[in-house]
Amino acid sequence: MSQVSLLPHSTPEAQGVPAGAISAFVSAVEREIDALHSFMLLRHGHVIAEGWWDPYRATDQHILFSLSKSFTSTAIGLLVAESKLSIDTPVLEFFPEDAPPTPSANLQAMRVRDLLSMATGHALDTTEPMTTHPSGNWVRGFLAQPVEHAPGTHFVYNSGATYMLSAIVQTITGGRMIEYLKPRLFAPLGIANPRWESSPQGIDVGGWGLMITTANIAAFGQLYLQRGNWRGQQLIPASWIDTATASQVANPNEPNIDWRQGYGYQFWRCRHGAYRGDGAFGQYCIVMPEQDVVLAITAGLGDMQPPLNLVWEHLLPAMADAPLPEDPAAQADLTNTLAHLQLRTPQGSPSSPTATRVSGKHFSLVENSAQISEICFDFEATETLIRIHNNHGDQQIGCGHQQWVRRLALLGPFDGSTYPIRPRPIEQCRIGASGAWVDPQTYSVKMWWHEMPFARTLTCHFEGDQLIISQQNHVGFGPIELSQLHGKIENA
Repeated sequence: MSQVSLLPHSTPEAQGVPAGAISAFVSAVEREIDALHSFMLLRHGHVIAEGWWDPYRATDQHILFSLSKSFTSTAIGLLVAESKLSIDTPVLEFFPEDAPPTPSANLQAMRVRDLLSMATGHALDTTEPMTTHPSGNWVRGFLAQPVEHAPGTHFVYNSGATYMLSAIVQTITGGRMIEYLKPRLFAPLGIANPRWESSPQGIDVGGWGLMITTANIAAFGQLYLQRGNWRGQQLIPASWIDTATASQVANPNEPNIDWRQGYGYQFWRCRHGAYRGDGAFGQYCIVMPEQDVVLAITAGLGDMQPPLNLVWEHLLPAMADAPLPEDPAAQADLTNTLAHLQLRTPQGSPSSPTATRVSGKHFSLVENSAQISEICFDFEATETLIRIHNNHGDQQIGCGHQQWVRRLALLGPFDGSTYPIRPRPIEQCRIGASGAWVDPQTYSVKMWWHEMPFARTLTCHFEGDQLIISQQNHVGFGPIELSQLHGKIENA
């Protein structure tokens, strides 16, 4: 059961959904998609199904990437409700000291509503030039970019625009946006200890970087489904919810069909009258008002359209207007399926003659970008322990066979480049790992970072006293294939 007691639970049939349809959705996900990390399905305000694919857990906070934008939009809506902000205010009014010496007419015309609707007038996303501006000031970097189109006329997905919304919140409130949202949004919804990455100027990045649990995402979606009302308290004006989730700008050039249904205020419109917030690699908060449904998903996907296709194929048609007869057999099958969800592990043998020969031996590595100087494999009966020494000290990763072992390790023990925009501070996080011998001389390891959608496969080939480790990312903003690591047994 989830960690959020504010969301009641129910059988699917009691809320008009066959348990068998949910099982069919999960089976299709496992057959066609690699990999969902979690999902939580709500109907009529009740959790009717929830599951986490091992090594992910209900208690794990998961980075939302651009799903964070919908929370930033909410902060703007709250400021409007408090009469502290008008979305028709020109953006430059908030940052006179960071404006270029001679602002263009289009930049002068850009309003807060243009930031909200991704219709700032820019031809390209401003995020990279904003975050790499020579001044180091992201606001100044955003305002320095050319504005080729009249604001309000041209959709371009633009995380820099969302950062500017966060900067406006901080300018008005005098503190970080996450602090502004805690008493107004997070605390009422039971969202404990949210984390949000900030810029070098101490401003929450807005367009990405928020970390909360799957149940927290579901609660946020339920709040929007209820048009801002939560347990009898109107947290957000219903009028703002209606406006933010309606289509504010056309986006017919988006490649995927559920991305070209129109864009609201940091929300995407979907087919079938639905809308959603979403983030890179498969973080979703899907709201289906016509069916009174919320679906929260976290994932590590290269293509974000297939999960939505499966929702429309398996879940949407199965939703009845009234309760259905209870189906104990189907419910038991669904409960069993959800209790045993597991991401695919490397397939192969649990042992090899090579394991006996190299177990416990220390391999010195040739200088590499990961700054790993030494690695050692302890091949035990139930778990393989990989011991690493790099510029951050000693670390250990435990690998199960056909199962995942969770351990604390430093973020990016092999390479910290999986995270976008700028390196995160080195910190401990949980890694789930599993391994198998794919041939007598080659041990394959897969590692998932629990707070992220990222995984890495290490293919460790042992030949005499030599070791070659090939590295491949599952998904990422950068290269999928990474540089090999080369080593040799010490004192061989």
